[in-house]
Amino acid sequence: MIAEPTVTSRSSVQNENLAVDTNPPGAVRHTVGGARNENREKSVRGKRRAREGSENAKRRHTKTTNGGLGRAQNSYPKRGDVEAVTLFEVVTMGRSAMQAVVDDWIEAYIADRDSALLDLVSFFIQCSGCKGLVTAEMFQSRKGDVMSKMVEELDECSGLQYKKFLAFPWILTVTWPMDMDSGEYPLTMTGPYWRRFRSEFCEFVSVLVTQCQYSVIFDSYLMDTVISLLTELSDSGVRAFRHTCTLAAMKLLSSLIGVAVSLTVSIENSQRLGEVERAKTSGRRNSTRLERIQRKVTELQDKRVEIENMMDAIFKGVFLKRYRDVLPDIRSVCMEELAIWMKLYSPVFLTDSYLKYMGWMMHDKLPDVRLKCVLGLQGLYGDPVLLPKLDLFNSRFKDRLISMTLDKDHEVAVQTLRLLTLISQSTDDVLTAEDYKQLFQLVYSSHRPLAVTAGELLYTRLICCPAETTDLGEGTSEHHIHTQLTADRVRALLHFYQDSGLHQHMVYLVDSLWDSASAMLKDWPSLTSLLLQDASTQGLCAGEQSLVIEVLVASVRQAVEGPLLAGRSTCKRIVIAREKKTQLDDCGRLTEHFLKFLPQLLTEYSGSPESAASLLKIPQYFHPDSSSAGSQQALAGLLSEMGAVVDLHTDPAVLEAAARSYLSLCGEETAWHSLARPARDTVVQCWVDRLAKLMGDALQDGNFTADEDRTGQMLSTLKKLTAFHNAQDLSGWGLYEQVSPLLSGNIQHGGLPAEVTVEALQCVSFSVLWNLNTSGENLTTRVNTDITEKAVAQRSKLRTLCEKCLHCLSHDNQRVKEQAFLSLCDVLTAHNYQVHVWEPSSYGPLLYTPDPKLTKALLAFILEHVFTGPECSSHSRGSNVESSEGRLEELHRRRNLLAAYCKLIVHGVLEMSMAAEVFMYYMKLFLRLKQEQDSGVACSLGVQTFSSIKELARRFSLTFGWDQTKSRESLALIHRDGIEFVFQGLVQKAERPSSPHLSYLTILSEFSSKLLRPDKKTVHSYLQRYVNEQTISNREECWLPLIQYRASLLATGTEGEDAASFVSSDSPKQPSLGDHSRSPTVRNSPTYDGDMKAPAVICSETKGRRSNRASSTSTSTSTSKEEKMPGVEPGTVFRETLPTKLISEEQYNTNEELDVDTVEVDL
Repeated sequence: MIAEPTVTSRSSVQNENLAVDTNPPGAVRHTVGGARNENREKSVRGKRRAREGSENAKRRHTKTTNGGLGRAQNSYPKRGDVEAVTLFEVVTMGRSAMQAVVDDWIEAYIADRDSALLDLVSFFIQCSGCKGLVTAEMFQSRKGDVMSKMVEELDECSGLQYKKFLAFPWILTVTWPMDMDSGEYPLTMTGPYWRRFRSEFCEFVSVLVTQCQYSVIFDSYLMDTVISLLTELSDSGVRAFRHTCTLAAMKLLSSLIGVAVSLTVSIENSQRLGEVERAKTSGRRNSTRLERIQRKVTELQDKRVEIENMMDAIFKGVFLKRYRDVLPDIRSVCMEELAIWMKLYSPVFLTDSYLKYMGWMMHDKLPDVRLKCVLGLQGLYGDPVLLPKLDLFNSRFKDRLISMTLDKDHEVAVQTLRLLTLISQSTDDVLTAEDYKQLFQLVYSSHRPLAVTAGELLYTRLICCPAETTDLGEGTSEHHIHTQLTADRVRALLHFYQDSGLHQHMVYLVDSLWDSASAMLKDWPSLTSLLLQDASTQGLCAGEQSLVIEVLVASVRQAVEGPLLAGRSTCKRIVIAREKKTQLDDCGRLTEHFLKFLPQLLTEYSGSPESAASLLKIPQYFHPDSSSAGSQQALAGLLSEMGAVVDLHTDPAVLEAAARSYLSLCGEETAWHSLARPARDTVVQCWVDRLAKLMGDALQDGNFTADEDRTGQMLSTLKKLTAFHNAQDLSGWGLYEQVSPLLSGNIQHGGLPAEVTVEALQCVSFSVLWNLNTSGENLTTRVNTDITEKAVAQRSKLRTLCEKCLHCLSHDNQRVKEQAFLSLCDVLTAHNYQVHVWEPSSYGPLLYTPDPKLTKALLAFILEHVFTGPECSSHSRGSNVESSEGRLEELHRRRNLLAAYCKLIVHGVLEMSMAAEVFMYYMKLFLRLKQEQDSGVACSLGVQTFSSIKELARRFSLTFGWDQTKSRESLALIHRDGIEFVFQGLVQKAERPSSPHLSYLTILSEFSSKLLRPDKKTVHSYLQRYVNEQTISNREECWLPLIQYRASLLATGTEGEDAASFVSSDSPKQPSLGDHSRSPTVRNSPTYDGDMKAPAVICSETKGRRSNRASSTSTSTSTSKEEKMPGVEPGTVFRETLPTKLISEEQYNTNEELDVDTVEVDL
């Protein structure tokens, strides 16, 4: 609907000729573009002197002959410029200029109201993006054929569109060229200029009502005409008219509410004056003044009644039709303004008769509409005065609000949870304990804003004021009271965590509570004091002590690293200077505190591997520049306790946490580097010496002869060295040479336990990986003898390790085989990096290339242990839970093995041809495992085969990319061959069954979205050759693939959705797609009895690309389509079935021409 920048002479002549042919004698024509029409000058020649102050009179002295939209597009008016321009241009010039022009318009209206009103009519039509001709004739006839002329038509021969409607006391006809319709209009256009236009357009309506509220607004002419105009245009099939005038009508009602509120205040003030006057004694009472006050009260009440009648007319004429419009923007405007009406004028609008619309639209399909409803309700529940009027709404729509916290749109879910938080703060009898239990679980949500909002609710309702508190006697110090209050809150948090029983990740719970309970979580002295108390006074069991330690460590991590958790989405934001300073201060405080108290905590909880592993993570977050960094005594005590804990435990979590903490403390940038590194070296040297002694005693004559005790010591020492070698480079201790003898063939057959073999493989592979990492940096420099010798030694180690791992692939133990396979994949992938950094001419002979025997062994391992190995059967386990967990672990194990093998192909270690076997088995196995994981039951072979093909087709369709032009020939060939395959040898008869290959059309529909629109029509025409009308209308289950495939070809966009919005409106003159008896009308739609039942017409919409061409649909065609679809609900939107008589610019045209840049594809 956007107009061209300038009006061509041909269009102007065409419009003038049209006006001469269509206008009755004496009619007034008004050009929306801004140029004054000759006939209109003749009709108002006698009123020229009275019209001097009007806008059109001022416009005659300007040189602006372009349309309003053309002027807006070509130049941006300055806000300070108050030059006389059209009303359309005024809306972008600011409030001061707007007020001046509105005042001038009021003066012109008083002088000649008909001419001024035509200016206002032109303004609204021009704001809709229409640049055409407005013709007005006085409504004088009362005959029945007048309403039949109120039509909206499209003349394809002349290329013109007509909109004829009644705006009392005129019959207005709007005419505009069809070729000027580009599918856009000011309210939908982007850019700062048009965003400002929307706000200024709404402001203009408000200023107009404000400036008229003491004068012409009560003349029973201005508002009647404006309301009639907006009501008719908001009921149009043209989206631009409907959207623009609905917005104007809603803002007009909001402005009228402001007038009604001011009248109410004046009435109350006058009534108080009357009461004061009547309270006087009879001698001092002034009867004349009292009568004058009473007359004023009566006059103000009559005005308020008149304003309320205007509001009621707008509500019934516009809101009740458009609040379920097919356009989401219109529905959003209606809901947003309804919330404003309820808040500003609650005596009239805050009733159950109006609240039900808000509740109904919370079921809307579009998230923006639901969001507007929730935001509006937040304003209502935030006012304590309005809460008593929301009781019925609470009882009817509480369940819907709770379910919306799981909305697929994150913003809707977050705002709904904030609304429920307001409800919980305002009243205690709306949400039950079960409701709170369901809402509290949202702290584990993957969307962080939703989890943070749930954490705020959890903290205010459950943790901030715990149910169980410790009684303290008089004279207790303030510090002790604070510590005890923190302990009580932590206990409440632990009880919630234990009662939920859903997740085992305390770090996510702490992250959710960080914004609302950071003061409690960062109270590390109180948490430490709670953990160091005696068991008799502590009141915590062993499990609760472990949870307190998890809270402590999670809060330390959150204070240092911030909300960066895997699996929890969060918006990107820049950390401001104040937040960064807060992080540095917290990091310094925790470093100072835990350097002193962490040794005590390690001593207290060193017996528990879980608690020790958690506490050993804390040194990783120490600040290297902390003021306590020079506390040598405290650091020495911490290192001593860490060494004792590591010597005591062999748990992988403890060893990993200790290795990372030593790595952090031994960094070159830390102040305690000189003290931490010798302590670490001492611990590692002790383990190396112990391992050397144990291996010397155990390896004799090529056999492993150690007893069970010595084997256990060797295994624990290997675990510690492996864990530390994974995090730090321990190549200086020669672990490769010391551990590799354990992997020789004779030792393997001599009784070496499988656990020792696994740890030896890991330790040796880590040694090779560290050598590759350090040598990769040195080998990029110039060639010299020393570097060449190191490269040869490295190649020898790599070949030896690969041979040992290849030998271990045939081991009897499954863990040994898997570890050997993973070690091979890791070292070969790391070695591949050197292929890209070395010079082939200098170091080509030094590179290691896997031999064919090794590559075949790797492929055989994948085929045996990933695709064709023993499967995890649900019959082999005792319970459903165990079988489900077992299948999940088995799936993860296979995925890890397959990922390691695929890395070799991706990085070029193996040839791409090696992936053929992987693709052969991947879809067959993993889709079935995924289906079993989701459903919990084994899938049948038939379902598995069909779903695999359908999934493969979906993935294959994605390979065609976004450029549909390049692949259109291939896609057309796929559809042609598929249709011929399905219908081969099938004769369409009523008594014959369907094709046995008909289900293949479901697979073929996966490629429909990649077709261009012209190709979709061509393929659909090709499909019509094989099916007849009787087959298409068949709704049996066997024909569902054909129905689905045909629908995928006809899904061309949102054609007809504007026409469908006609059906959803309440106008009795518009045909419905369903039963007319069920279609609501203006007279029966609004109910004021407080009923909260759902409306009969459900708001719906279609998705896709809009059409920019208009077309017409005959009455007979639409009627025949309606007859073929019995039982259609009223107001439902269809892509093919369109209403008749009322023509939209977006109706589906089966004869639409192809785009200029596309050609037909011959099937």
